[in-house]
Amino acid sequence: MHYKATLYIGRTQDRITVMLDQSSLDILAEEIGKAGAYACRMQKGIGRSFKADGSVLTEADMNISHTITSLVHHLFPEAAVISEEENADDRRDAEWVFILDPIDGTDVYSQGMPSFAVSLGILDRERKPVGAYIAAPRFGIGEESMMVRLDPGSSPTLNGKPLTLSGNKDDVTEITMGSKGAIELDFSHFRGKVRVFGSTIIHILAPALYTSVEATVVQKCFAWDIASSHAVLRSLGMELSDTEGNIFRYTDDFLFGKEKLDRILYGGTEKARAYLRDNLPPR
Repeated sequence: MHYKATLYIGRTQDRITVMLDQSSLDILAEEIGKAGAYACRMQKGIGRSFKADGSVLTEADMNISHTITSLVHHLFPEAAVISEEENADDRRDAEWVFILDPIDGTDVYSQGMPSFAVSLGILDRERKPVGAYIAAPRFGIGEESMMVRLDPGSSPTLNGKPLTLSGNKDDVTEITMGSKGAIELDFSHFRGKVRVFGSTIIHILAPALYTSVEATVVQKCFAWDIASSHAVLRSLGMELSDTEGNIFRYTDDFLFGKEKLDRILYGGTEKARAYLRDNLPPR
């Protein structure tokens, strides 16, 4: 089984068919699961250090980054790979862009808390998020761990079973967001509940995972913080949009230049995002 993307190059309208081999995707999904299990084993005795910008870094981040980046290069040599902890491939003409966050939620991870994830997203040539492999080994949905998989062109699964929406996602009563929400957002008209886990990937996934969570607010972050979960939301009919209602698009500077998102995004159905724009604007 392959996922085919038909592309047209320049004015010649030359047709090119690009495939991602299913067996290679199976290997990749398995390795993301192993990376999550490795992070879990390492967590109890992990030591934290800090980057120049003050963000947390651990040995597990670096080891996972090297292992998965090398594997993607081996399995998909035609693809570009961007990792939080590596220099980005500056291959802006690549058919596929794989975006890795070795540990999303490194701060909570380094403190022994459960809500972290190993996250790998896939963008196609048009920079649309179409694939996701997310392992959260201590963040199960009524189980010991969570593994979300979305092969390009397929439907998402949660621990090997179909992931489908439940609940009324248009009626916003509960949301997820980052810990700086109280500083950056005006809550004077919002009457719902707020959940904070410490992982942007898990925050964005929450409307797909929980019946009672309808939407999410994404604060200023990087491509690796959102790509995989964004792909899952899109596969279920939801989106990310900015405070003006514009659907979020990935630019090459945001990806390859590793630029930080300069705006707040709302995630969910069209009605849910409109509600958040009206009731939870930036300060």
